[in-house]
Amino acid sequence: MNDGTVNKSRRRFLIGATSTVGAVGAVGAAVPFVGSWQPSARALAAGAPITIDISRLQSGELLGPMPAWRGQPVFVMRRDETTIASLHTNVAHLADPVSEKPDQQPEYARNEFRSRKPEIMILVGICTHLGCSPQLFAEVKAQDFDPAWKGGFFCPCHGSKFDLAGRVFSGVPAPSNLRVPPHYYVNDNVIVIGLDSENS
Repeated sequence: MNDGTVNKSRRRFLIGATSTVGAVGAVGAAVPFVGSWQPSARALAAGAPITIDISRLQSGELLGPMPAWRGQPVFVMRRDETTIASLHTNVAHLADPVSEKPDQQPEYARNEFRSRKPEIMILVGICTHLGCSPQLFAEVKAQDFDPAWKGGFFCPCHGSKFDLAGRVFSGVPAPSNLRVPPHYYVNDNVIVIGLDSENS
C-alpha cells in the first residue's frame, strides 16, 4: 500500500543504476563507431596509406618486419655512400636508367636514386615480369653469375636483375623498373607510404 512517502535512498539507487547502465551502453556503442574510423583490412589492401618508422634501419639492410601496401611487400633500405655512388656508374647495362616510364614512380622519384632522399630507397617488392618477389644482394660487388651486375635485386623466378635503385637491367624478362610507391616524410624517421604529401 502506497502511503505517499518517498524512499529517497531507493530513488538515488535507481537513478545511479540507470545512469551507470546508460553510460555503459554509450561506451559500448562508441567503441565500434570509433573503431570504424580505422582502415579495415580491405581498405588497407585497396591502398590506404601506411606509416613506417625507419629510426632503427641500418645501412645495407631492408626494413623488417617488411611493411605491406595494397597487399604487396615494400622494400625500404638505407643506402650507404658506396651504394649511392654506384648508382651513377654502370648505367650502360640498364634498360631505363633515367626512369622514363611515368607510371613506375612519382615525379619526385625520377632521378638516379629513384627516391626523395638518396640514402633511403622505397620500392614495391614485386618483379615487373610475373610478380615474384626479388631477393636483395646489398653488397656492391660483381656477382659470380653476372660480373656486370654489381648487386641489387635478383628475381629467382626468371632471372631478372635490378640495381639498388630498382632500375631493370637490359636483356632480362622484366619489362620495367621496380615501382616506387607514392610517399612523403613526416620527419627524418617517419614515412607515410601511399600518399605524395600530407594534403593528398
